[in-house]
Parts: sequence; C-alpha cells; structure tokens
Amino acid sequence: MGVGALLLLALGHTISNLVRTLPAIATDVLAESFSITPGDVAAMTGVFHLAFAAGQIPVGVALDRFGIRHVFMALISTVVVGSLLAAVAQNSAGFLLGQAVLGLGCSGMLLCPLTYAAKNLSNANFALWSALVLAVGNSGMLLSASPMALVIEALGWRSAFIASAALAAAVALAAWLGVRPQREDRRPTGSLSSEFRQVARIGFSRELRGVVILAFVSFAVVIGLRGMWAGPWLMEVKRMSRVEAGNLMLILTVMLISVPMLVSLVDRRTGRTGMLLVLGHLIAGMALLALPFGRGLDPIYDLLLLVVFGIAISVQPLLFVLGRQAVGSSDAGKALAAVNLAFFAGAATIQALSAPVVGLTGFSGVIMFLGLLAIAGAIAFQLTAHRSEQH
Repeated sequence: MGVGALLLLALGHTISNLVRTLPAIATDVLAESFSITPGDVAAMTGVFHLAFAAGQIPVGVALDRFGIRHVFMALISTVVVGSLLAAVAQNSAGFLLGQAVLGLGCSGMLLCPLTYAAKNLSNANFALWSALVLAVGNSGMLLSASPMALVIEALGWRSAFIASAALAAAVALAAWLGVRPQREDRRPTGSLSSEFRQVARIGFSRELRGVVILAFVSFAVVIGLRGMWAGPWLMEVKRMSRVEAGNLMLILTVMLISVPMLVSLVDRRTGRTGMLLVLGHLIAGMALLALPFGRGLDPIYDLLLLVVFGIAISVQPLLFVLGRQAVGSSDAGKALAAVNLAFFAGAATIQALSAPVVGLTGFSGVIMFLGLLAIAGAIAFQLTAHRSEQH
C-alpha cells in the first residue's frame, strides 16, 4: 500500500474538518453579518451536513465503480468552489449555497482514504490505519481553533474561507501529483440504481444495524459541540475571548487527533470493539451533562470535561472498523458509505434540531441535549447488538 498516497488523501479530510467547524469560532460575526440569530447559523450549517449525507451513496458507488483518484479530484475541486462561495456571500442565502456546495465536496473526503485503506489492508491493519486517517483529518479542527480565531479577529470571517479555499487547492495539486490510479479487483457490472440499493441494503443489514444507529448520533454530538456550540458557550456564557475559547477547543481537538490511535491499539489487543464503543459514548455523554453545571466555575472545569469528552468519544472510529468487517473488499466503499451516511444524516438532523433547542433552553440546554443523545445512542447500540446475537 502507498502510505504517501493514503496520507495525501487524508489531507482532504483535514480540509473537510476545517470548513465544517469554522462556524464554532465565527458564529457571532456570521450572525451579525447576516442579521440573524446563532440558532439560524446552526440551521444554515446543518445544510452542510444534509448535502454531505446526500452525497454518501453516490460517492460510495463511484469509488467502487470509477476509482478513488478520479472521485477525490472531483470532490476536492468542489470544496475549493464552495469555500469561495461562502467567502463572497452577501446574505444568508448566499452563505447557505456555499454550505451546500461544501457539504457535497466534503462528502467523500473521509471515504476516499478509508476506501483506499480498506481495499489494500487486512481487517486487523485497517483498524490502525483508519485511526491514523481520522487523526490526520481531525487536525483540520486544529486549524479552525486558535489559528482561524486569529485570522477572523485580524481579517474577518471571509478571510478564513479564502484561506480554506487556498489550502484545498494545494491539497488538490498534491493529490494530482502523488496519487496514482489503482487497478480495481472487480469492476461493478450492475446498474447504478442497483448499486444504490445495495448501499441501503448493507446499511440496514442485521450486522450493521446497531452501528448505523450509534453512528447517527455519534458524529452529531461531536460536530454539535466542536463545530457549533462549544464556541458560543465559552464566549457568551463563560465570557472568554475568541482566542481564549479557541485555545480550549484546540486542546479538545488534540484529544480527538491523538486518542483514536490509542483506542485502535486497545481494540486490537482486547478485541472488545462493542464494549469500547458503549463505554466511550456513555462517558462522553455524562461529561456533556456535567458541563453546564460549571457556569459559575473557573474555566479549568470546562477544560477538564472537554478533555474527558475528547478522550471518550475517540472510540468513534471503531464504527468504521465494524462496517469494514461486515463486507468483502470489493464492496468496502459501499459499506463505509453506509456508515458515513448515518454519521452525517444524523449530524444534519440533530444540527437542525439544536436550533429550536437552544432557543427554548439556551446554551446549557443544547449541550445537555447532545449529552443525552450520546447516552441514548450507546444504549440503543447495546440493545441492538444483543438482539443480533440472539438471532
């Protein structure tokens, strides 16, 4: 397997994480620019996840049918366009269009490197390398923390999207030069519609049902906190400056980057994938439930709980491991697309729901809402896995 090519593809996921989490550090200035509320900004960013989810089945089919390199180049070029559309938006409708285009472009930025690894690695090695891919990708959230906070403070939020477009263009050029077309073991012979139905069939199969349920809430909780509500909580409730809030989110992001590799090693040694997923999401949910109780406490309280959350939720990549184990390598793209579809359909749905939740309960309520979702997902996953074992 070409490690260099895998890492280049993973940089696309880095850009994806950058653009999807920018609103967390710019919610207030976006709301001011377009004369809308923070809840409206959350609803608009939900369009990103809706478009992302809509792209999953077509991208999964395209990866198995046309190859990784061609799909990646088309998608990363779309990210450049979407970033520029967001940067020049003059009203909320223009920004909404930019979010939709970005969502479509980013829809395969994780699938491309994961499919590359799945087609070239055994199940055992896939767990470790998929964690590396996610670690590289999550570094995009490092860029959208303190660095982009500084850019926004100095040059405005539009400059942050222009910088994102430039970074995406650089990744596109590097991938064009460094990723070679792969020879496919089997070219799909069925119609596109039959392959679309196959992705749905894999997603609803008994083997993946619990994985899809947990995936539906798992990423939504991460992106709801890191991509949207952590910034307003820290800046408006805890009265931190934008850069101070960015620094705390930077530490959370370091957890999201570094811990998945450790989780994959623990999973490889213990083989208790399901147990790790349940415990991780339960602990992450409880950390979020506790966070609002520190309203009047020193920010170290928030930091400690964000670190606990970041460590616990880092079991998330194991969902892709279970998805990969359910199928052969020739259908790896479709299986991973089914799991990723659940991730982002959940993110789109829950991001939209968070707008009325924050309107009714404030920032404390929406953070507790995310915590309850993580706990509910863990319980549903455990119950579904138990029923599958009985069959």
